[in-house]
Amino acid sequence: QRCGRTICADCQTPAAVGYHCPECMKASRQSAPKTKSRAVIALRPGSSTPVVTWTLIAICIVVYLAQIFSNGIVTNALFYHPALTEFQPWRMITSIFVHSPSSFLHILFNMFSLFVIGPTLELAIGRWRFLALYLLSGLGGSVAVLLMTPTSGVLGASGAIFGLLGAFFVIQRSLGGKNTQIVIVIVINLVLGFIIPNVAWQAHVGGLVVGGIIAFILLKTRGPHKRNQQLLLIFAVLVGLVVLTVVGVGLLQGRLV
Repeated sequence: QRCGRTICADCQTPAAVGYHCPECMKASRQSAPKTKSRAVIALRPGSSTPVVTWTLIAICIVVYLAQIFSNGIVTNALFYHPALTEFQPWRMITSIFVHSPSSFLHILFNMFSLFVIGPTLELAIGRWRFLALYLLSGLGGSVAVLLMTPTSGVLGASGAIFGLLGAFFVIQRSLGGKNTQIVIVIVINLVLGFIIPNVAWQAHVGGLVVGGIIAFILLKTRGPHKRNQQLLLIFAVLVGLVVLTVVGVGLLQGRLV
């Protein structure tokens, strides 16, 4: 019907009008727009899918299962203790992906909090800013532990979660929204950190402060023309945390001496 070729009954393909030959069918398939998978669509910059939030939750769950089945090997390799800072500083970040193997509520509460807060913040500030906020808040929690309780080991995403809470509070307040509920959540969790034993409230405070600072920077540097300034200020926060880490290691060595 399209090209006028002569074909037999076995080779013809019924079309809306007449029949098509194999050559025309092949050309149609090659020129047809390809349907993108859901994963590709979700990863596009304009997508509203909270890819970073889901990825962080998935990593924590996988690591938690590895902790359980490795008989403590994964936990010992990733948790943070201030005494290890000088030689294994990466633990200050890896510790936010491990949780107490003896308490399922630990990871359940943290992942539920990330599930509730993460998508809204990620959509509001963007994926890479959200990831920077999460990681720097977690690092801020570890720095606070190093400075305030250098003899205690910590693990868990609580510092990073409190960073999200702090950022959510700052952003919501700047937009004129009611933040009574978020204040209540922050206060309750801070108080529980002081009351419940074996909870690193220092990490909560450190994450909360860093999260608030990052959110303040994002608000003051909105707009494409301030992007470089925004990146520079966020990098300055990282540098500040590194400097505090160096100071903390020096103080720790002084105590050990």
